[in-house]
Amino acid sequence: MIQVKNITKTYGMNKAVDNISFTAEEGEILGFLGPNGAGKSTTMNILTGYISSTSGSAFIGGIDILEDPIAAKKKIGYLPEQPPLYSDMTVDEYLNFIYALKKSKLPKNTHLSEICELVKITDMRKRLIGNLSKGYRQRVGLAQALVGNPPILILDEPTVGLDPKQIIEIRSLIKKLGENHTVILSSHILPEIQAVCDKIVIINEGKIVADGTLEHLRSEFKSDEQLSLERIFIRLIYGEFDSEEEMV
Repeated sequence: MIQVKNITKTYGMNKAVDNISFTAEEGEILGFLGPNGAGKSTTMNILTGYISSTSGSAFIGGIDILEDPIAAKKKIGYLPEQPPLYSDMTVDEYLNFIYALKKSKLPKNTHLSEICELVKITDMRKRLIGNLSKGYRQRVGLAQALVGNPPILILDEPTVGLDPKQIIEIRSLIKKLGENHTVILSSHILPEIQAVCDKIVIINEGKIVADGTLEHLRSEFKSDEQLSLERIFIRLIYGEFDSEEEMV
């Protein structure tokens, strides 16, 4: 469903992303994990056609995002780290605007009502977006990504700034969305990836350092010892250490 081949993105002499490749299969929730500044958002922006890569290719449902960006983008619902909301619109006004912008052919009233029910914002539809809590604004952001029922969802740091209860609710919603969509979830939060994702791609300093299921990553490091995702992450990002003191 999503295939990234040898993508590199440079800014002057700096490589934000360095020759990375990975795939996300249909119906899979893929966690794109890495520390801040690792290249996660750059990769998400390339996949959604917001920026172009310096070299390499990205295919969305078999369509090259650079060769036919309009066709590729029709397959994507995107929630950036900062949801693209208009605070002076009501939720209804905003979703109707997005529906028209995407030129969706689905029955509008039924489609938007189903989305609002799914993300649990039905009671908020007549309220101004600017008056909503951050948690509800995040839900509205997810709703706009679902307009048009795209088969692929790309979510960049969807729980940043939310309180613990809101985080649990959004994670549960993402799991539910994964039943009918291919999802790429970008995050630097280890428990989020562990709780939600079927497969993990770990990126650091623009390079992929690991790719696979948690079980695969554990077996790759030590077949006779059950390692936590956190420990694996530390080893991959900071190197092999015998004690926490050696890391400091």
